Amino acid sequence: MPSEINLQDTTIAYKSLSNSDLKKNYYVFGLMNQNILVKIGTFFIQLGLKLGLPIKKIIKKTIFEIFCGGENIENCQKKIEDLAKSNIGTILDYSVEGESTENSFEQTKREILKSIEYASKNKDKVPYSVFKVSGIGPVELLEKLSMSGSEFSENEKIKLDARFEEIVNLAYRLGVRILVDAEETWIQDYIDALAFDAMKKYNKKGHTVVFNTYQLYRTAALGILKNHVTSAEKQGFTIGAKIVRGAYMEKERKRAEEFAYPDPINATKELTDQEFDAALGFCLDKIDVTEVCIGTHNESSTLHAISILHAKGLQTNDSRVYFAQLLGMCDAITYNLVKNNFNAAKYVPYGPIEAVMPYLFRRANENTAISGQSSREFKMLQSELKRRKLNE
Repeated sequence: MPSEINLQDTTIAYKSLSNSDLKKNYYVFGLMNQNILVKIGTFFIQLGLKLGLPIKKIIKKTIFEIFCGGENIENCQKKIEDLAKSNIGTILDYSVEGESTENSFEQTKREILKSIEYASKNKDKVPYSVFKVSGIGPVELLEKLSMSGSEFSENEKIKLDARFEEIVNLAYRLGVRILVDAEETWIQDYIDALAFDAMKKYNKKGHTVVFNTYQLYRTAALGILKNHVTSAEKQGFTIGAKIVRGAYMEKERKRAEEFAYPDPINATKELTDQEFDAALGFCLDKIDVTEVCIGTHNESSTLHAISILHAKGLQTNDSRVYFAQLLGMCDAITYNLVKNNFNAAKYVPYGPIEAVMPYLFRRANENTAISGQSSREFKMLQSELKRRKLNE
C-alpha cells in the first residue's frame, strides 16, 4: 500500500555512492544551496571557459560528474550500467544548447539518431530517447511558426520538418519510445503540432512511440493534453504523455511582462501542483489510450500516482507508466520507487563540457529558485553521512 512506501529512505537512495562520492555531492549541494554563491560561481565559470583557463578538470570532477553521464554516449556507458544494476533506466539526453547553424543542427540530429540506435540495442536499460526540437532548427523559426500570420522561410521549415521526421521515423522503425521535450511557450505551439501529428501517424495501441511533453505550470497545458487524448480516442491512435511541472518560469514571466501579454504560467505553485495531479489522474484514467512518463521531483505527486495505480489495480511495473527524475537529483524518490518494483528512469544529459554548461547553469539556478529543493537534497545527503558515521 502507498502508506508503506518510504520515499525518504537514504539507505536505499545512496546505496550506490561511496563515502567519498557522498561527501562530494554533499559539498556541491551545500554550495548550490547558497543563491549568491551560485550566481558568483556561474559568472566565474563562464569567464574562465571564455578565457581558456584550466578549469575543465575541476568542472568535470564536480558538477559535471554529478549531473551528466559523460561527453559522449561511450562515456555514459558506466553510468548506464551502474543505474541498470539498481533496475533504473537511462534516458540519454544530448544536452547541447544554443546552437544556431545548419551544421550544428545536422550534428545534433546525427547525435539524436545515434542515441536512438543505442537505445534500440539496450532496451532493457534505456526505456526512452529524447530530444529538443530547438536543437534541430532555429528558435526564431519555431517562434514564427508558433505565431499565426508570421512570415517565415519555407526552406528552413522544410529542413526542420525533415529532421524531425527522420528522428521519429527511426524511433518508430526501431521500436524506441521517443520523448519530444517541451520548451518556452512562444515556440511550443509548433512543437505541440509536430508531436501531435507524429503521434497520430506512429502511435498505435500496444505500440506508443512518440511522447509529447506537457508542462503543467502552463495555464493551457491541461486543456491541450485533454484535447489530444480526446482526438486519439476518436481517431484510434494513442497519446504518449510526459507530464512535468515546467522549467522556464522566470523567463516566461519576464517575457510576458516585457511584451505586455497575459502571463502563460499559473499564478501560484499550488495551482501548478493541482494541475499536475489532475493531469496525472487524467492520464491514468485513460491508460488504455495514454502511456505516461511522470517527470517529477515532488514526493506528494509521486505518492499520489502510486495511490492511483493501487486504486486501479494496475501492476506497479505496468510498462505504460514510468517515473523519471534528473541524474544527480531526487535519488531518494528514484531508488525507493524501484525498490518497490515501480518503473523509474534517470535523465542522463551528455555532451562536450563547454556545450552542456548552459544546461548545468540552469540546473544550479533552478535548484536555488525552487523553494527548498537544494535544501532537501542537502539535508538528505547530510542525514546519510551522519548515519554512516554512526555505523562505522
